[in-house]
Amino acid sequence: MISKNPIKGQFDIILITAEYYDDHPLSPAGMIARVLDAKDYSVGIIEKPKTRDDFTRMGVPKLCFCITSGSIDSMLNNYTPLKKKRNEDVHDKEHVTDMPDRAVISYCNRIREYFKGNDRDPAHNVKIVIGGIEASLRRFTHYDYWDNGIRRGILFDSRADILVYGNGEKQVLEIAGRLRKKQDMKGIEGTCVISKDLPKNFMMLPSFTNVKEDKRRFCDMQRKFSNWENLAQEYDNNYLLQYRYPEYTTKDLDWIYSLDFSRKLHPFSLLKMARFSVITHRGCIGKCNFCSIALHQGDKIISRSEENILNEIRRLTRHPDFKGYIDDLGGPSANMYGMDCRTLCRNDCIYCMNLDKSHRRLISLLRKARQIKGVRKIFIRSGIRYDLALNSREYIKEISNYHISGCLKIAPEHFSEKVLKLMNKNVRGFDEFKSLFESINAPKGQELKYYLMIGHPGDDLSEILILREKIGKLKNVEQFQFFTPTPMTVSSCMYWTGMNPYTMERVKIIYDYNTKKKLKRALLGHIEKKIGKGMDNKPIEGKNSEKRRDLWKDSQKKSGKRR
Repeated sequence: MISKNPIKGQFDIILITAEYYDDHPLSPAGMIARVLDAKDYSVGIIEKPKTRDDFTRMGVPKLCFCITSGSIDSMLNNYTPLKKKRNEDVHDKEHVTDMPDRAVISYCNRIREYFKGNDRDPAHNVKIVIGGIEASLRRFTHYDYWDNGIRRGILFDSRADILVYGNGEKQVLEIAGRLRKKQDMKGIEGTCVISKDLPKNFMMLPSFTNVKEDKRRFCDMQRKFSNWENLAQEYDNNYLLQYRYPEYTTKDLDWIYSLDFSRKLHPFSLLKMARFSVITHRGCIGKCNFCSIALHQGDKIISRSEENILNEIRRLTRHPDFKGYIDDLGGPSANMYGMDCRTLCRNDCIYCMNLDKSHRRLISLLRKARQIKGVRKIFIRSGIRYDLALNSREYIKEISNYHISGCLKIAPEHFSEKVLKLMNKNVRGFDEFKSLFESINAPKGQELKYYLMIGHPGDDLSEILILREKIGKLKNVEQFQFFTPTPMTVSSCMYWTGMNPYTMERVKIIYDYNTKKKLKRALLGHIEKKIGKGMDNKPIEGKNSEKRRDLWKDSQKKSGKRR
């Protein structure tokens, strides 16, 4: 049973989310609720609670509260890269957020306040599980951009009993099973706990004190981050323990995405444009330094089986609201489907000669999916990795002929070799891909759309001029994003320490807002001269533009998302 109605004392688990609840595989709370329901746990949902009555209306769960901010870190949701409240930004009036700052900590504190009791009151033993992107990427000591300082692992500030990192379906089922049997929660793969004791076979990270006082030790910690190791970090007389991530397989994903999602959305849901999208895989092999996916979903691809995906599409065609259009078919990068690692080695997949990058599995999937009765068009809107796409011209032709609606999104991010190296990206093959794409798509009127980023470590006015020179030769360059340091990423480590953690070389960082604004104006002015101003005579990037909406939708998918 899944319910948002206040049936007190009826639920095994109560999920609290800072987003609207959607019964959809892209909704973090929606996914966890469906998984628990499939294993006969009763689940209550509390969305966007504010008052004491909101938190307490379902009473005490039999097993635990599960708390998440949803599919985005609440601070990233609430503030612009220049730390303005988004709903106070004169260029962002359409973005209204009522998510509390540090939502996971805020919700946990309210639960502890409202459900404290005495020895005869079972509420005093209430268990709290935290998860989602905000908990996952704040699990260890981290640099917090909004505080501009070092914060402890979120378990300490939230006072939760256990933290789930990454996609949490296996973990939450194990937690629920142990709580039902009144067993200890230590040792569950894919979780973190606080312990007085240090078990054997754990890799030690530099302690909280060392990391806070010494930026070189912060770099040491960054290099050791991994989902595939048991890790420990000392905090005074306690240890924060991370148990290595569980193995998710094709069989696991096939079961998870076959659950009976109604795809019913809240009226104000952000998933409206992705209601009939289909996730094909998890993980990303790109390992971009500014991206958190590797330490959340993982740096290996796990693909669903072809037949499982096709069955999901067949089910969608029977949905009463389906009009024949698949909103998106993909994952963090749409064309990584089928690029699963067969050996599970620790090498970078994207450069591995043993990895199948032919796109043959994806081409087969696309062709079969198009033949399903009731499907009129399948869109690929989540963007592709163009350097990988060059391994298969057949794939480029396939998506050009059948799966693009006006434009295809790619992310060169920058064109300065210095900045790209610090991003762990390159533009090898960019001109080749652009030429090939245009030769196929010019007659169709379809174009490329580019994701660009400024203000990343290593960027400055001279690098912006390199970017300006390149985009001056490109069409359809209308928006860009400003780099925002987010917890646990390599780029955030560079931003805080001023060093590349892998080489320990100094990296130029722009910290002051005036210089950041100069970079923005230097590029924005160039774009405005190139394409003119928007219909309302405001700068294109400054509005609540399509780019911002696209980035938001992509972040939903990447936490698959973003969970």
